[in-house]
Amino acid sequence: MHEPDPNPRASAVALAYQEGDTSPRVVAKGNGLIAAQIIERARDAGVYVHESKELVALLMEVDLDESIPPKLFIAVAELLAWVYQLEQGSEAPIPRPDAIVRPTPTDA
Repeated sequence: MHEPDPNPRASAVALAYQEGDTSPRVVAKGNGLIAAQIIERARDAGVYVHESKELVALLMEVDLDESIPPKLFIAVAELLAWVYQLEQGSEAPIPRPDAIVRPTPTDA
């Protein structure tokens, strides 16, 4: 087991999706040591960890145990589809953060 990086500026968000959910939910989030613990636990459990500062920043705005907002559906769906392909053994290219997080029109 490796020592978590206690970078106080680091952030992490964990999502969960269960059958019957309308969209993924934020099940953990934090900064610094908490972020390092979230990442370490995910890796220890064999969960894929994707690094995207832009997506994490947007997901940090979602309350714990709340579903992701509709403006993030496409970004999260593309990431989950890519992870699924990896789990199935497909050689999918790694998505770039700017390809996952697209600016959306602001609500007027």
